[in-house]
Amino acid sequence: MDTILVINAGSSDLRFQIYSVEGDGRLRQRLKGQMEGIGRCPRLRASKAGGGPLANRAYLVEAVPDVAAAMDITSTWLRDELHINPIAVGHRVIHGCTEHDRPVLIDHEVLACLERLTALAPFDLPHNLAPIRSILANFLALPQVACFDTAFHRTRAAVADGCAIPRQLYAEGVRRYGSHGLTYEYIAKALPRIAPEIAMRRVIVAHLGSEASMCALSGGLSVESTMAFTALDGLPMGVRAGQIDPKVAVRGDMRQLEASKDATAKFAIDHFVYRIGLNAGMLAAALQGLDAFVFTAEVGDNSALLRSRVAEQLAWLGVKLDAKENALQSRVISSPASRIPVYVVPSDEDIMIARHTLALLMNRSPGAPS
Repeated sequence: MDTILVINAGSSDLRFQIYSVEGDGRLRQRLKGQMEGIGRCPRLRASKAGGGPLANRAYLVEAVPDVAAAMDITSTWLRDELHINPIAVGHRVIHGCTEHDRPVLIDHEVLACLERLTALAPFDLPHNLAPIRSILANFLALPQVACFDTAFHRTRAAVADGCAIPRQLYAEGVRRYGSHGLTYEYIAKALPRIAPEIAMRRVIVAHLGSEASMCALSGGLSVESTMAFTALDGLPMGVRAGQIDPKVAVRGDMRQLEASKDATAKFAIDHFVYRIGLNAGMLAAALQGLDAFVFTAEVGDNSALLRSRVAEQLAWLGVKLDAKENALQSRVISSPASRIPVYVVPSDEDIMIARHTLALLMNRSPGAPS
């Protein structure tokens, strides 16, 4: 069975999925897992696509001190115990700068180029690159593909990408790159199937999770977004302060905030909702109107309270939620009286990475989600 391994590496965990390549070229999820607690209390967890457990193993801290070690252990477990030898590996890479506006096959030259970009995303990019480096060292012939979170936004006009700085700096790469592009690309490709009536129209997608941003889509392409030169701009979020002095730190979990009766927790939610509404107005202006609004990512998918609060902020655009459908997390949560339809569309960055990886190997378009 031909399989593709997808890697999404962060500072303290390494998430992975295995997809089989079916006879018609479609991809089917076979298993998913993660090495969590890297450098603190490492544990390998994995399950079959249907949810059946495959692994739940603790390791000594010394055995998994970093992401590279986590990659080595994961590779060995997949190969020796599950007899999985993927035909290629796809990686989420947070930043591709101007050099990379599409997925690319990785070699030592590409890796060296990406290493020079770490100043643009010092919190994420070194961890994205660690498993790439490990696989290059141990499995040189195994194809690896870098899929960039910034690439989807490269269709934007220069007037949207530019900053009020000397033109030479723009030419050198100082521009508004955006992020979460793999999520927005997935949504853009899913909409023709699940909501064809608005797929090519003016849509705002709100990626609300531990990281948060928003993107304006028109014709299925990125027109504007809230993140800029780095991931520090835009909405406040669990790991970054958003559009504020970057020395000010903001941390929080939406579930804890919603459960808390503390006044500061209420303020944090109020501020988050306010900034979402404010940025929705900006993106609607960039689109010169609005035809649909989409919630996605962990908080957008799961928090009925937050969706309701955001809808209140968007009432001036004609948004009205159906309280029952919102509580049920239905696909469409707006009421029939709403001028703007509101959707909940769970994202799948990993399948997007797998499709790009297979497409690059076969030299074809990644196509729409299956």
